[in-house]
Amino acid sequence: MLRIECPCCGPRDHDEFRYGGDASVTRPAHDDPDPEAWYRYVYVRTNPAGLHREFWQHVTGCRQWLVVERDTRNHAIASVDLARKLPARKSPA
Repeated sequence: MLRIECPCCGPRDHDEFRYGGDASVTRPAHDDPDPEAWYRYVYVRTNPAGLHREFWQHVTGCRQWLVVERDTRNHAIASVDLARKLPARKSPA
């Protein structure tokens, strides 16, 4: 069982959280008409062995979205940050 250190609530079991997807993928611009860009965003993912950034939401606690950096080989959690503290991503020009 994973223990996630919620910045607001402290350490909690992973069953209090909901996995929200890959936090390293950049979403295409809302008005991007390229279907290939949207296809890659929705369906194409890598399967990394090692540190990986993921979104998790603390659904039965503070309801905050978190970015968890987890090692996919042994599930060791390296860091947990509030997702709202991430710098805003700029869409490519």
